[in-house]
Amino acid sequence: MPTHLFFVLTTVLLAFCNHREAPSTALSTHISSDSTATIIDRFAAPSGFVRTAIDSHSFAYWLRHLPLKPANTPVKLYTGQLKSNQKVHAAVADIETGNKDLQQCADACMRLRAEYLYSQKKYDDIHFNLTNGFRVNFAKWAQGYRVKVTGNTTVWEKKKAPSTSYSVFRDYLQFVFTYAGTLSLSKELPEVPLKNLQIGDIFIKGGSPGHAVMVLDMAKHPKTGAVCFLIGQSYMPAQDFHVLKNLSNTDMSPWYELNNADELQTPEWTFQPVVVRRFN
Repeated sequence: MPTHLFFVLTTVLLAFCNHREAPSTALSTHISSDSTATIIDRFAAPSGFVRTAIDSHSFAYWLRHLPLKPANTPVKLYTGQLKSNQKVHAAVADIETGNKDLQQCADACMRLRAEYLYSQKKYDDIHFNLTNGFRVNFAKWAQGYRVKVTGNTTVWEKKKAPSTSYSVFRDYLQFVFTYAGTLSLSKELPEVPLKNLQIGDIFIKGGSPGHAVMVLDMAKHPKTGAVCFLIGQSYMPAQDFHVLKNLSNTDMSPWYELNNADELQTPEWTFQPVVVRRFN
């Protein structure tokens, strides 16, 4: 089934991301060998942990059921070439990346959020700020307005006939990706305490370079109260969105355990200090 159909049925200044090689690690026993699946199908919670309860209409539920490409699928760049580092991902999401170098780290997070809201027809809730602070609402875009960019000045102009079609929605996102990134997203979203982490939250470092990864699922140990989570990312250049391995704890990988540490080490980025932000 085409990826955009799945999402219809069920989401300059670009911020750059550094690259550093990570050691190879075997797939964790928490990963099934299903050829195709969703996150909840492919990744069992670690022993003793139980997935957190979530509403079936929520963004968290939607992310937990994100479709995955077949096991052992490599990560590809927007050009169709293989990413040079194939050692960091546990799975590849079944989401097209586009043919331009736009859907990088923060952009992929915005894409997922927007796809969820679009699938719910919550068009008024789809909006993102550009790097200059200008808010771009999909509802206005769907009325036929487009944003004219002149230097650092942005204004709305009526250009098209009204439409909420998926192609119009994707054009909207492509524009947002061109003029937004980790810097704008880190300013736009409110910060939340790490202890209150939820599915859909973003670990983010705004700037150039900057990076962002999204929490895709969570589980809790009923006896100890310990919490663990899955995270996913795109990167630079634009590439397939993928679930990350935990190279710091291969016994738990791809799950990460929530703790009070002042850093989160992912295969290609270390968030220090840890900053968590949330879509309203």
